[in-house]
Amino acid sequence: MISRSGRRSPSIATGSRVLQRPGSVGALVAVVVLVVAACTGSSGSPTSSTGPPTLGPAISGHAASGEMIVLAPGGRYTSVPPTRLTEMLRAKDFVLVNVHVPYEGEIQGTDLSIPFDQVGELSAAKDAKIFVYCRSGRMSAIAASTLVGLGYTNIWELDGGMIAWEAASYQLVQRPPA
Repeated sequence: MISRSGRRSPSIATGSRVLQRPGSVGALVAVVVLVVAACTGSSGSPTSSTGPPTLGPAISGHAASGEMIVLAPGGRYTSVPPTRLTEMLRAKDFVLVNVHVPYEGEIQGTDLSIPFDQVGELSAAKDAKIFVYCRSGRMSAIAASTLVGLGYTNIWELDGGMIAWEAASYQLVQRPPA
């Protein structure tokens, strides 16, 4: 959303996604959601632990790695910055999927190119680690939400897409036409 002054509002809900910007209300909301989730059981009731609540491994690295847990209908997915994807690519244990249409390049190591609006046709185990990206992050957020809604439980997404990737001084590759 653009404010009347023409500047992007720092904490805007986009569908089921809250954009996280340093010092924004969106970041505060994300932290509150994570704390509430850590302090409650799966039923939403407070846990019966006698000690202070602890965050699980997937959430504990949140601040240091730039990971953001995004709630979507049916579950959640993890959105990460380019630096985190670079780390993950060193020990790649996931399927990297370019969901941008039309094709505008890709990140080295991409396994599949599937249009964001056809990602539901992906044939993979529901617990497979799948990482989606697009040009700006809009199509990959839709694709990630779609996959979560279909029951996939280990979905990752590149925050800011290939634009953020290039802004972080990483290169895109161009695959020759088939």
